[in-house]
Amino acid sequence: MPNRRDDRHLIETRLSSEPVFEGKLLHVRRDTVRLPDGTTATREHVVHPGAVLIVPVLPDGRLVVERQFRYPLDRVFIEFPAGKIDPGETERATAQRELIEEVGYAAATWTELATIHTLISYTNEKIVIFVAEGLTHIGAKLDAGEFLEVVTFSLDEMLAALDRGEITDAKTVAALLLYARRVAAA
Repeated sequence: MPNRRDDRHLIETRLSSEPVFEGKLLHVRRDTVRLPDGTTATREHVVHPGAVLIVPVLPDGRLVVERQFRYPLDRVFIEFPAGKIDPGETERATAQRELIEEVGYAAATWTELATIHTLISYTNEKIVIFVAEGLTHIGAKLDAGEFLEVVTFSLDEMLAALDRGEITDAKTVAALLLYARRVAAA
């Protein structure tokens, strides 16, 4: 991989930035940037606080997932538990909190699997993916207004659902394939 100092011919420099929208979760900004050739351009982008995703693995190897309605696409999706990082919270603390809140499990073992950037063309969102093992069911504590169904699938069942187009959430697809590769290498 090239060293960052070799990338000067690609780097854009922010000259100014203005808010376009300030929401509860997302903020949209419009920046003026200087391009590598000295000209200027406008970049609109979504600012996100960051998030985590958890691949919860039961002792029998089954994976804990959730079925949740997602308003922008007007349908129910199969997803691994995930959530945004609250101010002052570490990524692992967020993962621990979200695992309990959404699916009702605490984990004895946490392994950081990967970091993904969801849509690099227009957001700074970063998702850290964890594998949670040694699970103990303690009961879900859903946030107000959060409705989901917790289900379990084997890894093969999850991969088959992916092949059938039943799993299309990008963060879940990435985590599933990364986890499958980890299992295959073990």
